[in-house]
Amino acid sequence: MTEDRVIRVEPVTRLEGHGALTIRLGPGNKVKDIQFNVSSTRFFEKFLEGRPMEEAPRIAPRICGICPIPHHLASVKAVEAAWDVTPPPAAIKLRRLLIEAKQLSSHAIHFYALAAPDFVFGPFADPGVRNVAAVLKHLPDVAVQAIKLMEFGQELCRDIGAKAIHPTTAIPGGMLSPLSEGDRDKWLRQVPEMMENINKTVELAKKVVNDYIDVVTKVAVTPTYYIGLSNDGALDIYDGTVRVMDPEGKIVADFKPPEYTEYYGEYIPDHSYATHIYYKPAGYPDGIWRANTLARCNVNERMATPLADEALKEMRGLVGRPSHHTFAYHYARVVEMVQAAEMIQRLLEDPETVSTDVKLSDVEPKAGDGVGIVEAPRGTLLHNYVSDDRGMLVRANLIVATNNNIAGIEKSLMDAARFVFEQDGLKELSLPEPLVKT
Repeated sequence: MTEDRVIRVEPVTRLEGHGALTIRLGPGNKVKDIQFNVSSTRFFEKFLEGRPMEEAPRIAPRICGICPIPHHLASVKAVEAAWDVTPPPAAIKLRRLLIEAKQLSSHAIHFYALAAPDFVFGPFADPGVRNVAAVLKHLPDVAVQAIKLMEFGQELCRDIGAKAIHPTTAIPGGMLSPLSEGDRDKWLRQVPEMMENINKTVELAKKVVNDYIDVVTKVAVTPTYYIGLSNDGALDIYDGTVRVMDPEGKIVADFKPPEYTEYYGEYIPDHSYATHIYYKPAGYPDGIWRANTLARCNVNERMATPLADEALKEMRGLVGRPSHHTFAYHYARVVEMVQAAEMIQRLLEDPETVSTDVKLSDVEPKAGDGVGIVEAPRGTLLHNYVSDDRGMLVRANLIVATNNNIAGIEKSLMDAARFVFEQDGLKELSLPEPLVKT
């Protein structure tokens, strides 16, 4: 009897966290099982319990060094929802500017540092070459535009959030301080260069996707449900209703954040500390959904800005709607980068963004149950807090992007593994010449 062969990849690199991959192959390279193992616990829900609610937005960003700003804002929105607090319009615009700056920076980091090395040097190049350091060496002009986009986003986050990572300025009832006219003007002067780098990124992304269209359309094409925020059909990362699309492309749910328990199911796998979140009415595993860039582009009819909407139409002309193409997430990421850039410009040009009316004069703690949802770069992020009559946080439920994606990751990995091992599909793939030969 032939023993199963186990392939273990630990740690998985280019990952924002700690994880491992386990593939079990039977006779004839039959893929018997595939697992994405999250190998650490965080305990942030317990860290938050017993603390004053207003402390939560300062603690929650420490969950992640990549997406601290979405955690900061989901947290403060949960507190405000529990206490029936509505911040001034200028504060909302500052928060939107903050999250769009993070979206721009994070997507630039992901596209250029995590994804680009495979496309620039080819997926089978020596790993010693296939990395961001080699991109810096061989394509310095591309590296410079990447660094400038990342720097623009991070430094704008610093000016609004007091720190580029782990911000502190969003408070229940608004923002600690306004954006000065001087800082606003400083960033407006940098917008033309930022938009030029965005346009170059779009052209590079279109070339990459078209060059690798055989990979995009054949590897890990995985039908699932999709989840993302929507503002009357337009993609929004700060506010809106939560939409769910089924694998056939039908919107099967469009609900307000407090209703999430009717639609979010939670499966606890034996092989991972991270739970799998899925579309509850469909059950598990049928209701497995994915979040992140492609999911948001799938569930929404349009982008919220004109250039991004044109980019979305081009993407759909290539991969359709819904797109189940896992590698199309890269294209969707660039589409969202365009919207982030346009939204940043729009908000900086809005006079209300520099209003000094950015916080309420008094916020009264009370007993309540509040849900705050935003979109982190990697997917829908939910914080649900319950407070007692003293304003102390007595229960927290955090559903992060990772939970929304892991079941879908395993499903797409299974499809990819079957293509590679059972079908020996790599031999049939048409790959372009690398942009850089080493």
